[in-house]
Amino acid sequence: MVSVLVTGATGFIGSRLVSELVKMGIEVTTLVRPGKHTEEKTEEIVGDLTKGDFDFGEKHFDCVFHLASHTPLEKNAKVLENVNLNGTKNLFSKLRTKTKAMIYVSGLGVYGDVGDKVIEDTQSYDPNTKFVKIRVEAQRFLEAECKQNAIDFAVVHFGDVYGSKGWFSEMVIKRLQNNSFKLPGGGKYFKGFVHVDDAVGSMIAIFEKKAYGKTYIIADNLPVTFKDFVDFTAEKIGAKKPGSVPSILAKAVLGGDLIKLLTTSMKVKNQRISEIYKFKYPSYKEGIPQVLSELGI
Repeated sequence: MVSVLVTGATGFIGSRLVSELVKMGIEVTTLVRPGKHTEEKTEEIVGDLTKGDFDFGEKHFDCVFHLASHTPLEKNAKVLENVNLNGTKNLFSKLRTKTKAMIYVSGLGVYGDVGDKVIEDTQSYDPNTKFVKIRVEAQRFLEAECKQNAIDFAVVHFGDVYGSKGWFSEMVIKRLQNNSFKLPGGGKYFKGFVHVDDAVGSMIAIFEKKAYGKTYIIADNLPVTFKDFVDFTAEKIGAKKPGSVPSILAKAVLGGDLIKLLTTSMKVKNQRISEIYKFKYPSYKEGIPQVLSELGI
């Protein structure tokens, strides 16, 4: 039977991935923190990445989906390093002889501030926040270790993943509904968005087709400004279009790394992933109505 491990399995993307893998009849093991549980029936291994206090026993996996990480909302650099880098090292130390492949999940922030240049999968990294520099260091560690141990490896760089849970529901939809949402810096920067179902479908396609040894940009092919994305959402739910807030004020509340990542303008192409996966929602104009329908709005 095909067997996989998912870290970050109780998170927004991870929980959706677990659900799809279970539907496919795959044996899913999840690494969860104490007190956390997955919504689906999986074999849960309880442990803390930063402590390495977990063991996979006799288990072996066809693939490990490594999604667990702190987000840019965490302002303490030492905490970020402990979870996102040292936690990754602890995880790999337990998996060195137990998996055939790994898929590492990261974000588009690895490319830094590229202005309106179109980013493709051959673009070099130029991270400009502490959060992303740590994520790149973790990626480089896994790349080297997987190569040394003959483990297949792939990297996915997600655009801004939206769905019925997570930031889009909590920070955009709900705040638009109560008229408390403000656009940092006016929102006139381009973003690459991707519906959570396409984020999950892309990872599964890489796994099923064994399309390892590559880096994938996973976002839809319609760059749009954050303002237009939010205004479209407001229109669909009958809310007032939001005003803006100076970036410097947003940084004071949410932290510099998060606002820098949010307000960096970026256009992307998803040609490589499109060779093995067909997007269900080619743009936010198809994806947002589906999310609102799922939420009953």
